[in-house]
Amino acid sequence: MNLEKVIFAFFIVLAATLNFGFFIGDIDRPELHHVGEFAAALVVNLIATSLKFGDRSHMGATQLATSLVAVLQLLAAAMLWGYQTQVVGEMNVSAMASIVSLSGGAMLANFVSLILLIAETVMFRR
Repeated sequence: MNLEKVIFAFFIVLAATLNFGFFIGDIDRPELHHVGEFAAALVVNLIATSLKFGDRSHMGATQLATSLVAVLQLLAAAMLWGYQTQVVGEMNVSAMASIVSLSGGAMLANFVSLILLIAETVMFRR
């Protein structure tokens, strides 16, 4: 068993599940989308992205690309959330819908990364 691959897979799966947990629920109800879960999803996605650097395979490059997309989407959502709460002063329905939509895009990128991980695992030969 390769411990590096286990840690890598752990963070990919954790990133996807945290993002899914934040995303689920009515898109326009801020009380259903907790900021702590969003922050955890962002941090775990950043860790998963950092673990993908150094893999020089084609599959590794594709996984890095999907991870960068997820981080970009979550950072855009975080900036919108910060703007809404710190500058505007309140979270409105429209802003929360945008934040959850961006999180959905990141979740899709996480799922693509999971599919690539499964494909790489199935293709692995000893």
